[in-house]
Amino acid sequence: MINFNGTIVSEDTNIVVQNRGFLYGDAVFETVKILNSKILFLEDHYFRLMSSMRVVRMEIPMNFTMEYLEEQILTLVKESGLESSSRARITVYRNDGGYYMPKNNTVSFVIHADSLENTVYSFDSKEYEVDLYKDFYVTKHLLSSIKTTNRLINVTASIYASENGLDNCILLNDSKNVVEALQGNIFMLAGNKLITPPISEGCLNGVMRKQILGLAKKIENIEVVEEIISPFDLQKADELFITNVIKGIQPITRYRKKEFSTELSRSLVLKLND
Repeated sequence: MINFNGTIVSEDTNIVVQNRGFLYGDAVFETVKILNSKILFLEDHYFRLMSSMRVVRMEIPMNFTMEYLEEQILTLVKESGLESSSRARITVYRNDGGYYMPKNNTVSFVIHADSLENTVYSFDSKEYEVDLYKDFYVTKHLLSSIKTTNRLINVTASIYASENGLDNCILLNDSKNVVEALQGNIFMLAGNKLITPPISEGCLNGVMRKQILGLAKKIENIEVVEEIISPFDLQKADELFITNVIKGIQPITRYRKKEFSTELSRSLVLKLND
């Protein structure tokens, strides 16, 4: 028996009471965007998910092929009537049993999907203000570069942003350098140099980050580099923007007293849609 919100009920009535993803954050996930029954950047998402499972020593089932996961996601969105434009999240968690030490490394998964309004990536020109979040810091190690269900820094920083009238926060690592925004990687344009922090700084190995690095390298007179960014560097930037697979590119217009242009981010949105 368990006590659930003040009522004594059978354990069998609550599916999370033994779930390791719920109890220990023992789970990894991927969020994908679907347009017209096609999963964007499927291969990148699949290999990042497999890499994440290996990092946390989960046993990868033999049937976990890219084609199998694609079929599972698209079957769900079709049954839900969400084929035209949606987002889907696949969460893979270690099966019940054990405490910190699991009884085995076998896994299960759950997929859920929601509709999206925009069918293509759009440029958002509204004011978008960010600031630093300094209550907690991201640790520079491999676990920070994958998507696990332990996102308490992102949750608490999101609440901080809401309480302070901000649209987003910039996370710092334990060396007090810029890592990423709450929902994506961060890019900074300074002169003709486009900079994003290297994965070794603790940032997520973002699928859209990879796409933007590739697209930006094709633009004339733009040097693309992965370098450490300090908070002081942000105030010297000409442009800042955030990237993730669902939104695409979100330009930052204000950081403290500094306002930024959005010319490069606007150009990259067009190239991304092409």
